[in-house]
Amino acid sequence: MKRLEIFITNQRAATIFWIVTDIILINIAFLLAYWLRYDLQLFRAVDPAFNVPYRVYLPFVAIFTTLLILVYKQHGVYRLRRHVSWLDEVYAIANGTATGIVISIVVVFLYRPAFYSRLIFLYAGLLSVGILGVSRLAKVAMLKQLRRRGIGVKRALIVGAGEVGRAVMRALIANPESGLKIVGFLDDNPIKGETDIGRFKALGSTDKLQEILRTEDIDEVIITLPWQYHRKIISLMAMSERANVRARIVPDLFQMTLSRMEIEEIAGVPMIGVKDVTISGLNQLIKRSMDVVISVIALTMAAPLMGLIALLIKMESPGPVLFRQERVGKNGRRFILYKFRSMVQDAEEQKEALRALNEADGPLFKIRQDPRVTRVGRWLRRLSLDELPQFYNVLKGDMSLIGPRPPLPAEVEQYQEWHKRRLEVSPGLTGLWQVSGRSELTFDEMALLDIYYIENWSLSLDTKILWQTIPRVLFGSGAY
Repeated sequence: MKRLEIFITNQRAATIFWIVTDIILINIAFLLAYWLRYDLQLFRAVDPAFNVPYRVYLPFVAIFTTLLILVYKQHGVYRLRRHVSWLDEVYAIANGTATGIVISIVVVFLYRPAFYSRLIFLYAGLLSVGILGVSRLAKVAMLKQLRRRGIGVKRALIVGAGEVGRAVMRALIANPESGLKIVGFLDDNPIKGETDIGRFKALGSTDKLQEILRTEDIDEVIITLPWQYHRKIISLMAMSERANVRARIVPDLFQMTLSRMEIEEIAGVPMIGVKDVTISGLNQLIKRSMDVVISVIALTMAAPLMGLIALLIKMESPGPVLFRQERVGKNGRRFILYKFRSMVQDAEEQKEALRALNEADGPLFKIRQDPRVTRVGRWLRRLSLDELPQFYNVLKGDMSLIGPRPPLPAEVEQYQEWHKRRLEVSPGLTGLWQVSGRSELTFDEMALLDIYYIENWSLSLDTKILWQTIPRVLFGSGAY
């Protein structure tokens, strides 16, 4: 396992491995291209006079392979990246292959061997992109799984727990495959430096950096202090370097989060501004349209199942089928949330008596084996079927398919100032909090994920969350 970790984090070893792999795959692609062109004669027949054996192409296959490897290296395909993105990898491969094909065709025209088929190079290029794309998909999936298990992960310490520091925490919680594990954070503010934020441990003031570097196994120090503390930043960097620990700086740019920065160039002069919340304007219209369409389909298709659930609830215990509860929505607006009743009729009255059994932190109230839950209710919660009526909330516009968890008014009253950013958008039926751990998350971690979602919203992120929600619901991960 240790050897595997060294291989993953070693730039030279990883580069050699992927170059050798690509050489083999490019040769396979060219062999398939020959089969398509000469055996299948796809799209265009081959003149029998020019039907040559594969060995005739071997010298040019060697040139073609070498050319592609050099171009790939130039495009950064073999650079060891912390943030693994399959689309980035495939884009670099496609770019490099296009360049390689153009050069290859130019060489063929200059050399002008009569038997060389120009079409075979197009086939070889397309097949190379496809085959190498699949290999990178396997690479990304493997790296993500290994990093989730802690293999090839670097241990980092955050210095500064302000808005920029929390932005780093949000990004790391939302992207566990990034290859960084935060050991904890330091901050000179007595409250911040001694209060944990979810899984991130408060380790005291910045004066303790030298001691922590000596006693803890730290690979990187991430400094997120405001720029007015530039002398302190320089001192902390020097301290890290003396301990042979790499130091990185995340610029605060007057406390603007990097995800909300907008850079525009006017007559060659770069200008930095702040973007609006991403879920607005046309984005909001797209998101709302998707909410309405999916909600109508879900309510229509689930109608028979919902009828059966209502009957089972009525048969097991007295009380209404639906549970109505006031929640807080976008910009603090209150609404009534609907769920199938999964507890006994007087569950709310029993809540205070069970306060000592609460297993959640912050303003949340959660009990893993809640005695108020009925037998049918436990099954409904396990499969998240109790939430089916919330599609009606989505259809009404109180909620969205994807967004922050809808909080209770009593929870909002206990929010710290930074928690309130969760209320900038409509709450969701599912969200990053759902696919990242559900009830297993602390409240601070849930809030960090929600804010990350608000700052980084995109249609592709919504699609990704919807797809990841399906197995979470089917297997009941983190639900109770």
